[in-house]
Amino acid sequence: MRRQAGDMVARILAREWIGLGFGLLVAVLGIACYGLSRPLAVTLLMLAVLMCVGSIIHLLRLAAVRRRYPPTGRLVDVGGQKMHVLAEGEATDHFPVVWLTGGHASALTMDHVHRAMRTVTRSIQIDRFGTGWSDTGPFPRTTVGEVEEVLAALDAAGETGPFVFAGYSFGGLLVANIARRYPQRVARLVLLDPTPLETLVFGPRLGAIKDMRRDALFTALARLFGFNIDFQQRRFERNAAHQNLTKHFEQTLGRALETLKEVEISAGARLAEWSIYRELLGPHIASCGWETVVYDGDLGDMSVWLVAPGTSDEVADTPEVASAGAETARMFRFFQRSRERYMATSTNSRRVLAPAGASHQFVYEHPDFVIATMREAVRRDL
Repeated sequence: MRRQAGDMVARILAREWIGLGFGLLVAVLGIACYGLSRPLAVTLLMLAVLMCVGSIIHLLRLAAVRRRYPPTGRLVDVGGQKMHVLAEGEATDHFPVVWLTGGHASALTMDHVHRAMRTVTRSIQIDRFGTGWSDTGPFPRTTVGEVEEVLAALDAAGETGPFVFAGYSFGGLLVANIARRYPQRVARLVLLDPTPLETLVFGPRLGAIKDMRRDALFTALARLFGFNIDFQQRRFERNAAHQNLTKHFEQTLGRALETLKEVEISAGARLAEWSIYRELLGPHIASCGWETVVYDGDLGDMSVWLVAPGTSDEVADTPEVASAGAETARMFRFFQRSRERYMATSTNSRRVLAPAGASHQFVYEHPDFVIATMREAVRRDL
């Protein structure tokens, strides 16, 4: 019941003009209160003006961004809403590749590898609902729902496979689900340090997901009333651990990052993020695990490449982790080894080690390595 109520509220708030509606509602309340308490009425009317002005600023900003940054690809119909698909290059003696990004992120966050691979084969970027140039999409947002939407977008765009599906982090979980449900669409599965849901069910309690959901909700509310604030970005900027990541991210993406920051200013984008991350909270994963987790042997003899940093022992034995104590080392081993279980999903799996010293962000730290790996992965003669 609580989830249904939350989804209903998200649907309402995802309408970018709803801030104006709330402002007008407060104005009506102010007028109604005028005969009872003039100070209260004046306060409500002033608040209504601020809400309406902020909402108009938000709507004008959205309109300006859409004029300044038109979609780089096609907007295709998926269930009555528009999803953005950018497909470039030609697939000749190579399989086409489909990229799915980490977290709830626009396809632009993988733009650097897409631009390199479009000279080799057909390279396809998809903005999942609530990211990039795509519409917000239906609620609730779920992993299973996004699998169906991605394949529907490929069909609507006229893209034919089989494809090499490459998924980074949370995108790895998505492409693994595609492979389990629609193996005939998959030529090869490339998992770039994928997220295994078991880590969130059985691992240490992590407050980061709750923080990201809260930040997404507060950001959406602020934007509805004209405040272009990203609370998650502010939290990252205050965290020294994210500074090195930000440096690699900015250097690697370049102008694509500037576009990304402008394009994703809608409230709906952040509400979609709020919704999809709910599924990653431990109690909810347990209820959808059978539909979402890809288990040992689920992929038969499909070609599966697990591309990630070194072994758990290498990570756990680094001075930084060792100095943090035995429990921290145990946590690192747990996360790394649970990821290695993806190797057991197929009898035809291959382990590809990222360069020494690489972190989970190796897609940005070592882009040349990722590109070289993908050049091999899309070959038909392997």
